[in-house]
Order: sequence, then structure tokens, then C-alpha cells
Amino acid sequence: MANDASTVFDLVILGGGSGGYAAALRGAQLGLDVALIEKDKVGGTCLHRGCIPTKALLHAGEIADQARESEQFGVKATFEGIDVAAVHKYKDDVISGLYKGLQGLIASRKVTYIQGEGRLSSPTSVDVNGQRIQGRHVLLATGSVPKSLPGLEIDGDRIISSDHALVLDRVPKSAIILGGGVIGVEFASAWKSFGTDVTIVEGLKHLVPVEDENSSKLLERAFRKRGIKFNLGTFFEKAEYTQDGVRVTLADGKQFEAEVLLVAIGRGPVSQGLGYEEAGVAMDRGYVLVDEYMRTNVPTISAVGDLVPTLQLAHVGFAEGILVAERLAGLKVVPIDYDGVPRVTYCHPEVASVGITEAKAKEVYGADKVVALKYNLAGNGRSKILKTAGEIKLVQVKDGAVVGVHMVGDRMGEQVGEAQLIYNWEALPAEVAQLIHAHPTQNEALGEAHLALAGKPLHSHD
Repeated sequence: MANDASTVFDLVILGGGSGGYAAALRGAQLGLDVALIEKDKVGGTCLHRGCIPTKALLHAGEIADQARESEQFGVKATFEGIDVAAVHKYKDDVISGLYKGLQGLIASRKVTYIQGEGRLSSPTSVDVNGQRIQGRHVLLATGSVPKSLPGLEIDGDRIISSDHALVLDRVPKSAIILGGGVIGVEFASAWKSFGTDVTIVEGLKHLVPVEDENSSKLLERAFRKRGIKFNLGTFFEKAEYTQDGVRVTLADGKQFEAEVLLVAIGRGPVSQGLGYEEAGVAMDRGYVLVDEYMRTNVPTISAVGDLVPTLQLAHVGFAEGILVAERLAGLKVVPIDYDGVPRVTYCHPEVASVGITEAKAKEVYGADKVVALKYNLAGNGRSKILKTAGEIKLVQVKDGAVVGVHMVGDRMGEQVGEAQLIYNWEALPAEVAQLIHAHPTQNEALGEAHLALAGKPLHSHD
């Protein structure tokens, strides 16, 4: 291994996904000499195999639904089907434009970008392409890959991961989706819009089980109305090939058959064989363990993103990467409040939340200290125009701040920005009620919910 000791970077980053490139851009902005190492393409899972392509598919599905349902708005249109190649072109054009922009950003900040598969070779170096890249500090940001279960082999044909689903050359006639979390319900939503007969299998008792139970029930009701089937509360046992598809058997003996099985049970960290253990980095089940400042037990090594056991969201990776860069540059940093991170599931209807659930609030503050209010979108003019149904649920500490905002309905992901401010600034309902929200907007529903919680409802019943 050639050792180029003439250059010692302030920061060497292994992994160019959301967390890695955010640290690189912010670090360079603050005057650090940064090397960014990525084996595939900068932008990582989010840009190339996650957030961006899935949302493009979901939007294409939304257009398909609008074409089918146009007559209810007085518009005559015909739906002739899905051109899969054209959908992929649209999706890939979105990715390509963002990828070029990101490459330009990295070049403009004078980050040393190295394409190649890197491996941690010491607490202060990474080996890549036959060179040893030295750094005063190393940031591990190697991300995650789709997980499977013991004995369930993903073949990329009949049994597929989200990576395969994003490049599938056809709309499957039928699909079983193993996992009712974010990835599972988003693909269920997109495929149903494309015309697939979809069944979700979720071992826990609700879809999107980490969300407030009210949000889960609202989504389940909406999915039933759309014809998306789901089986809850029984775990997967085995999958086997049939003559022209897959058969899934559950622990209770129930069986389902479909053309494809999408395994959407979550994502696991990419850490094996990368030299982390040899460098003394503390690990747990493949995850790198960090403190609230993203520091590992090795003083010269930090870690961020899906590699660490925090929320697996691109915007969390961004925030963690920025925190590390600012800490290394000597700025004062504040640990991330993960409850204060906005969470959005982009199915139809959307599920968006920030803060804690009602159940968690009762656990933390006591059942008698928690107030919950639901505002039905049926009272919101803009939602009525869009023909979307759902609710905004507020969770408040009695006589105190709003500690949870949980929303279900089309475009609710666009409302979570204000909800984030309400939670993170520990706003009282009366303070939010004083703010004037534009009419008619869906954003107004947040204002109306706080008016009601403050004891002065306008377009809602007491």
C-alpha cells in the first residue's frame, strides 16, 4: 500500500451519501481540508436508490390516479396505462439533474473527491485505490443496504428488494410486500396506482407501526378504500416459488401468492469487512456506536447516517454530518433532538409527524397530564377541493407545550415544516392560534387545530 504522507487532510470521509457529503460540504465551507471517498456515486442511497426515485414513482402513480379519477372534477380524460420505460426515464432524469448539481457543489467547495472502495486502515487513515489517505480525523458514513430474513434469499427476480423494485422493467400483476413500514407502504401505494394487486404482510399490529396509532388506523382505512390488502399481527415464516410466482406462508399457516415478493423489512448498516473492529471502533449488531456528538469510542473517528443507530432518514444524515464538521472546525454544536426531526411517509395519503406519540407522552408525563385533539380535514376548504381525507392530531402536555403533531392526508408532508417549529420551539397552543394562516390552504388546518386546542375553535366543533 503506497503511503502518501505528504498530504494529511483535516477530515477524511468514508462514504459519499447524505451524511458524508453534508459533512464534506460544510467542512470545506469552514476551511477544513476534506477528502471524500465513495465507491459508487456521490449522493448515496437517498439520491440514487431511495428518497428521490421512490418519490418520483409515487408522483407518477399520483398522475395515473388523477387520470382515472378526473371525471369527478369535471374533466374528461382517459387512462391508457403505464409506460414503464418512460416512467424510468422521468425518474432517472430527476436523479441525473440532482447528481450533476451535487457533483458541481463538491467541485466548487474544493473537496478532494476519490472514487473507489475504501477501508479503514487505522484510526487516522483510509486505504483506497492502492493509496493510504491520511487524516487528522476520520468520519465513517458507509450507509445501509436492504435487509432480509434468515433463509429468505433475495434473487432479484421473484423475490426482490427496494433496489430491484426501483428498476423493475414491468408493472407486476400482483405483489406481496413483506413489511408495512415506510418502504413497504410507499411501494404498495405506488404499485397500486400503477395497477398492481397488492398485499402487505406486517408482523406488528399496525401499518407504519412507529407512528401514532391514530395515524396508522387512518392509513389502514385509506388503504382499504383504495383496495390495498394487508395482513397484520402475524409474522412471516417462509417463501417458496410457485410455477409463475411466489407463495408466502405466515406463522399461523395463512398463505398468499403473487407474481413478486418485495422484502421491505428495513435496512441494515454497511460495516462488515471495512476495518472498523480492527481499528477498535465499538459496534453493536453491525452499527457503529456513537455519543450525542457522533463521536465513537476512538477519539479520531466519528460516524453518521444509517451506519449509526439513529433515525434512518436522509435529513438526519445531513444534520449529523453538519454537526461533525462544525465540531471539528471548533464551533459550538448542540446535540440533535431526534424527537424533533420531521418524519414523512409519502404514500397516498401521506403520513407526517414530528414529536412524540400520545402513548409515549402518557408514558413520559403521565396519562392525566396529556391532552390530545383531532382536527378532521373535512373542515378544511383546500382539502375538500383536493378531495383528500385525514386528520391532524395534536398531543399537548396539559397547560403546556405541544409535544406531538401527527398528520394524515394528501400533501401533509408539506405541512410538517411548521409542525417542526411548533414542537422544537415548545409552542403553546394559544401562541400558534394567534398566527394568521392563509385561507384557503391545507396549512390552515394546523392553525385551526391549535385554535381548537386553545379553546377557541372556528371551523370545528367544540
